[in-house]
Amino acid sequence: MKIALMDSGIGLLAATAAVRRLRPDADLVLSLDPEGMPWGPRTPKDLTNRALAVAEAAAARRPDALIVGCNTATVHALTALRARFEPELPVIGTVPAIKPAAAGGGPLAIWATPATTGSTYQRTLIRDFAGGVPVTEVPCWGLAEAVEHADEQAIDAAVSAAAALTPDEVTTVVLGCTHYELVAERIRAAVQRPGRPPLVLHGSAGAVAAQALRRLGEQPAPPSAASHGTLTVLLSGREGALPAPVLAYAEGRLLQAVTPAG
Repeated sequence: MKIALMDSGIGLLAATAAVRRLRPDADLVLSLDPEGMPWGPRTPKDLTNRALAVAEAAAARRPDALIVGCNTATVHALTALRARFEPELPVIGTVPAIKPAAAGGGPLAIWATPATTGSTYQRTLIRDFAGGVPVTEVPCWGLAEAVEHADEQAIDAAVSAAAALTPDEVTTVVLGCTHYELVAERIRAAVQRPGRPPLVLHGSAGAVAAQALRRLGEQPAPPSAASHGTLTVLLSGREGALPAPVLAYAEGRLLQAVTPAG
């Protein structure tokens, strides 16, 4: 089995690690766009064109499924990607985990990029899945970029600024950008208030990985499965190596530790 994941940068790491944990035998193809990143500030048309190019590079390696490991790309390009590649190649998007977060019933905050915060897309998800639950949309200025470069000071500053915008009574935080899952515990520490119940975080990586297996009619491997799946990295269409900042994160170190070269 071969699964491809795409993003402009290393935000796809969380979903990649989730796939690797479920199926250590799967070959992985990671298609990034360092020449075009970040995608967030681009127009929807430009972003879609970049996403299609990155997906084409991944599809040329003949994967069985393609995961769009980016919330912003899912918002703007998923329809075009599915029109281009399905049904031959299943395309799985990444959607903020608002529905399961709202099921908990407590006040929740959605941390997302400034471009996504307040967007029609996010407001529609809130309307459809979080009716009756108090929701605060929190724009996280510069956090995705700081995570992308593993800039510790910038991460701390961005997390602190977003935490200051998060109401004290919030019990649940939705991580509405795949980059944020790489610093989830730092977010938890910044938002957790003394004397309040333990904060619940909802990311998308696990659900996306599980959905990819469902689309393929596959099951998770048993715990004893060997970790022999390979890893191929494409940088703006050319084979290369994972960017150095990935080793700042547990998900990146996991890939390096258990993955033979592609």
